Amino acid sequence: MRHEKQLAEYAGMIETALDRLLPLEGRKQDSVMEAMRYSVLGGGKRLRGAFVLEFCRISGGEPVTALPYACALEMVHAYSLIHDDLPCMDNDDMRRGKPSCHRAFGEATALLAGDGLLNRAFEVAVSREAADSLPAETVLRLIRELSGAAGVFGMIGGQCMDLAYDGRVPDLATLDDLIALKTGALIRVACRMGCVAGGADETRIAAADTFGACLGRAFQIRDDMLDVEGDAAVLGKATHADERQGKTTYPALIGMDACRREVNRLTGEAVAALEGFDEREFLTELAWSLANRLK
Repeated sequence: MRHEKQLAEYAGMIETALDRLLPLEGRKQDSVMEAMRYSVLGGGKRLRGAFVLEFCRISGGEPVTALPYACALEMVHAYSLIHDDLPCMDNDDMRRGKPSCHRAFGEATALLAGDGLLNRAFEVAVSREAADSLPAETVLRLIRELSGAAGVFGMIGGQCMDLAYDGRVPDLATLDDLIALKTGALIRVACRMGCVAGGADETRIAAADTFGACLGRAFQIRDDMLDVEGDAAVLGKATHADERQGKTTYPALIGMDACRREVNRLTGEAVAALEGFDEREFLTELAWSLANRLK
């Protein structure tokens, strides 16, 4: 399918840039850098970075100008996964088909690797390479968008809610709020950042935000479904983890059939939000492929 080729192209751009931005240089800090590279390179769909690049393109910009911000967002996402896997959080042993960072490098190094990726993300966002390609006010807004989405009123806030309800049963509205922050915040900001980098007006930025919000919820519901019915070998991680940890998910609250309907409904709403963009074939195909993904 056409979207697979485009996604692979974006993923290749991001992977090459990340490899360059996270060098091993024979320094004393290389033990932490090795753990950072282990967690961010050679795996993952690069969806968030791809959304940055594609929304930049369809907003009239050159994707390469948004590449530092796509990389910064991927670093933030990788840091969140490292910390999410730690024994004090979800205590997961596997991530993307290989031992999670704390299993491969030890808990202390994994903690520092996550911190290192978070800080490196903002180093990249304010680097000369990034700042020279866009107006200063645009760079400032991009940093503000990313820091807000990653922070206590975004992704971290969602993780706090997740921990607070560990072993308890939230209602559906609360679960929606949790998903909107823990998973949705970085997907939404990826879409907004791409538009900002591409010079889109506020109407299109709002439309991209709606796309990201709907897609983020659909993505997490599908992820929860795969934890129930997926193949661990395909997923690269153990299944039924939510059940073992006593977490309440969409499948537990409304059942699998209702989940499928909700994923399709949300994906349809996400695609409808793209009507204001002239070139939306890639994002449309990608959205529907995510709704039906097996990993």
